[in-house]
Amino acid sequence: MKILFIDSNHSVLHETLMNAGHTCDLNYHWTKEEIIANIHLYDGVVIRSRIKLTKELIDKAVRLKFIARAGAGMENIDVAYAESKGIACLHAPEGNKDAVAEHALGMLLSLFNNLCRANKEVREGKWIREGNRGVELMGKTVGIIGYGNMGSAFAQRLRGFGVTVMVYDKYKKGFGNEFIIESSLQELFEKADVLSLHTPLTDETHYLLNDAFFQSFKKKIYIINTARGKCLNTADLVKNLHSGKVLGACIDVLEYEAVSFENIDSESTPEAFKQLIECENVMLSSHIAGWTHESNEKIASVLAGKILAIV
Repeated sequence: MKILFIDSNHSVLHETLMNAGHTCDLNYHWTKEEIIANIHLYDGVVIRSRIKLTKELIDKAVRLKFIARAGAGMENIDVAYAESKGIACLHAPEGNKDAVAEHALGMLLSLFNNLCRANKEVREGKWIREGNRGVELMGKTVGIIGYGNMGSAFAQRLRGFGVTVMVYDKYKKGFGNEFIIESSLQELFEKADVLSLHTPLTDETHYLLNDAFFQSFKKKIYIINTARGKCLNTADLVKNLHSGKVLGACIDVLEYEAVSFENIDSESTPEAFKQLIECENVMLSSHIAGWTHESNEKIASVLAGKILAIV
């Protein structure tokens, strides 16, 4: 097969495919116009997030057998339309689930223990102990929404911390065990101290975390979002941070990111973002939860295996 690589990936992906006899064209810098003009020549396309594979592009790809995304989310592919044309849509959430789980836990522990602030203060010659007294994870109830690759990996990481783990997944049943309480969303609202979101971005999850959602919790709550930026309404989060309903937040993804996730226009972002970055009880990172050296190679290996399995 002839396979077009629109985005860069770990070399193990194209090397594995080439060793299996396929041709891989690494055209990472092609414009959208160049892709449209040439996509009819290819049997497969490998992407990350630089280009959206819309109906327009899919219609041009008359030979296409598969679309493979080196990552987890599939929102930049018109999956329903591609599959209606007999095109397989592949992704590799197995490859970065461990990275996401570790990052989410790391952000939470850093927030609870004021590590970023204390690190900055010590470097400035300040030795503040009482002002940085922390909060223990032990004994807390952690709610998880979404028990796919990411949610289950995060739940597994929590096992040694003496927490109660409650999980809600609208589309899965029967996954509870001695460590995990399979729960309703209402039960999370009643009992959770921490809420971590692990869902894809869909029409159903767009702005799932909003003012009404935060107000539904019986307790004051900590929020973790390593899923997608547009699953969380930033203005509503800021409102609840200011009121004290949300005690703190760990945010790896922002609704203001570019489609490619490669940048954010901080000059033209709204007032909510400007207020968010002023909150000391918010941990922020630049969409890097799944972005490790290990996950880069694992994603490539997983995707190569899935491509070879269907060809």
